[in-house]
Amino acid sequence: MSIATVSSPSKLHQIKTLISVASTVNHLKQIHASLIHHDHHHDTYLVNLLLKRTLFFRENHYSFLLFSHTQFPNIFLYNTLINGFVNDNLFRETLDLFLSVREHGLSLYGFTFPFVLKACIRSQNLNLGIELHPLVVKCGFNRDVGAMTSLLSLYSGFGRVDDARKLFDEMPERTIVSWTAFVSGCIASGKHGDAIGLFNKMVESGVRPDSYSVVRVLSACVQVGDLDSAEWIANLVEEIEMHKNSYVYATLVNLYAKGGKMEKARSVFDSMAEKDIVTWSTMIQGYASNSLPKEGVELFHQMLREDLKPDQYSIVGFLSSCASLGALDLGEWGSGLIDRDEFLTNLVMGNALIDMYAKCGDMTRGFQVFKEMKEKDRVIMNTAITGLAKNGHVKLSFAVFGQTEKLGISPDGYTFLGLLCGCVHAGLIQDGLRFFNSISSVYSLKRTVEHYGCMVDLWGRAGQLSEAYRLICDMPMKPNAIIWGALLTGCRLVKETRLAERVLKELIALEPWNAGNYVQLSNIYSVNGRWDEAAEVREEMNKKGMKKLPGWSWIELEGTVHEFLADDKSHPLSDKIYAKLEDLGNEMRLMGFVPTTECVMFDVEEEEKETVLGYHSEKLAVALGLISTGHGEVIRVVKNLRVCGDCHEAMKLISKITRREIVVRDNNRFHCFTNGTCSCNDYW
Repeated sequence: MSIATVSSPSKLHQIKTLISVASTVNHLKQIHASLIHHDHHHDTYLVNLLLKRTLFFRENHYSFLLFSHTQFPNIFLYNTLINGFVNDNLFRETLDLFLSVREHGLSLYGFTFPFVLKACIRSQNLNLGIELHPLVVKCGFNRDVGAMTSLLSLYSGFGRVDDARKLFDEMPERTIVSWTAFVSGCIASGKHGDAIGLFNKMVESGVRPDSYSVVRVLSACVQVGDLDSAEWIANLVEEIEMHKNSYVYATLVNLYAKGGKMEKARSVFDSMAEKDIVTWSTMIQGYASNSLPKEGVELFHQMLREDLKPDQYSIVGFLSSCASLGALDLGEWGSGLIDRDEFLTNLVMGNALIDMYAKCGDMTRGFQVFKEMKEKDRVIMNTAITGLAKNGHVKLSFAVFGQTEKLGISPDGYTFLGLLCGCVHAGLIQDGLRFFNSISSVYSLKRTVEHYGCMVDLWGRAGQLSEAYRLICDMPMKPNAIIWGALLTGCRLVKETRLAERVLKELIALEPWNAGNYVQLSNIYSVNGRWDEAAEVREEMNKKGMKKLPGWSWIELEGTVHEFLADDKSHPLSDKIYAKLEDLGNEMRLMGFVPTTECVMFDVEEEEKETVLGYHSEKLAVALGLISTGHGEVIRVVKNLRVCGDCHEAMKLISKITRREIVVRDNNRFHCFTNGTCSCNDYW
């Protein structure tokens, strides 16, 4: 169709139709050429139609040429081009166009301020945004919700919360967008509590939240661990029957997981119709960090069955769970799902792998990963130092510490905690004193109560209880359960029952809910034949409804983790397990082994005491390992409590009888039993 004149409404309608149905930029160029040919290319209405259509095709260069060849561009053409540029993330070009408006002295009446303000935010041009504020008011847009909300977003986005609050209070009308902009600004400025309070005020004012505002305020709850507000928001979402999108669900899962409420996290997780890898990872890491490693491993397997490839966060959570369970083979299998180079180039993944090896008692492979890491930071160094120290490679941990300075990595409190831990388990008093003193004198770091606890432990284990007690008296902070617990260990090793009694009374005052302290005090009375006092302690425990934390032991066999309690007969192979222990017990007695019955907690006959000792959870786990694995395979067991003296002696003999290496990780350290000896040299 030829464009001769546009004076008639019908002709104008035809041109509008041609522009609107143009399927390519070339079609638009042909229409533009026809307009030029008939001298209609300065008609701003027609040019505006063309401009909108070219911007639709994202032909920004041609759009700008079309605009720049217009003889008298008006404010509406500027608005069209600015809107198009902002939608295409061309923020610098947007601001240049706005400056051109001002240079040409055009009236800003009808100007689209929100788009330019958005460009100011995205291009980090706060000064221009501030200049726009009086212009917005001057042009009468101070009652325009869109313009004022954009200004609010500007101030909030740059952390100027006070300016944002003043503007917010002056707004005659507030939409959900306005409220959310201010909430987001508070969060960006670290004022999470203010953001939660603002959301509460919004709901009270009758504004219905949308899913985005809910996600934002829940993220604030995550940051400050405000589970009460999160519960209220979750209930609100149900009450107003809001459709919870995946982000709302995922944020709730993250919140509950970080707050330790894994049952609620799992409930939300299971109710999700669609779950992305981030949500799976959040749950797996939540289980790992909340002492539910078995559930973390099971969920990881379920994720794989859903054909989801693990990312770095899910694999880190899985490896952390394997580390807690001492499941070495399972951890190795899981790490094989990710390319080895990813571990060696990713500090978080590499650290998790080293930690898994360390906590599973195979620091040889953990140290190999450490050496192969392409980059090392303080966290990696600390993990290696602590892992080596707890696995008995104390001198090597000192050598790694020496590398930190060569690599330009400054040690922190955790570095020295690992070093002191090694000194404690190896009985290296002089090295321990050197590191302890250098914390403040050489590295200008502040000693923590954990550092003092290590030194008290070091003195105590060496039998130098007076030095340990003197250090406690000289501490700059009040001694806590860590300190008294360390001194108690020394008392137990040298059988100093009088001081132990005093220490336990201090511990009971600090931790009246800790049943273990009552049990140990009862034990001391029992060992000294003070049965009436022991009974009084037990009676007090019963009145308070307190129960000692049961001793659990784990062993992983062919990807399955088996759990045992003392005297446990629930395992399908119980008959064979007990038969194996009976055979081992007979051989040990022939070798002169006598059970250490003084550590048994109850006033029972000697024969009964021996029976109780014979079926401690770690012995049951080791027996299962012996009957389920081949000759030469290492038996690896994890226990949640400290290995008792009787089990320690028994394990040494079992390793000699069976010619098997037995690795037991208790809550204190690793014990590697081989041919009748232990890596701790009976110093633990």
